Amino acid sequence: METTAIKYTVIKNKSQYNQYCDQLEALLLLENSEVLQDEIDLLTLLIEKYDEEHNTFKETDPITLLRSFIQDHHLKPQDLTGILGISKGYVSDILNYKKGLSKEVIRKLADHFKVRQEAFNRPYKLVSPVNSHLRNASVMNTTK
Repeated sequence: METTAIKYTVIKNKSQYNQYCDQLEALLLLENSEVLQDEIDLLTLLIEKYDEEHNTFKETDPITLLRSFIQDHHLKPQDLTGILGISKGYVSDILNYKKGLSKEVIRKLADHFKVRQEAFNRPYKLVSPVNSHLRNASVMNTTK
């Protein structure tokens, strides 16, 4: 009886996780991705399961996560203007915690970086320009 090797298994460590993320990214770049859809779906499922079990995104605020994606994908902040269809000023305000992420921006980010929208759709503190002179973060977001 011949045994065939299983191509993918449940992710057991960070190195295997990174390897599967790279593999998924490579598959998504291929032209004939219709044929590979089952493989893409399986990898996505395994990666999402690992993410959920290891809280890879839960402790990360959406902007820290976005900054790490920008770095990991060798992007510049201005690259987001094309990806998201927004101005450089808006990108700057988002990355500097001055403006929140709109539903449309969250959808486009999740789609572009191949993650669930929940990764970006979490509350985080914005810096209010009204109170930017205050050093105490606990009063930073209250109005005068």
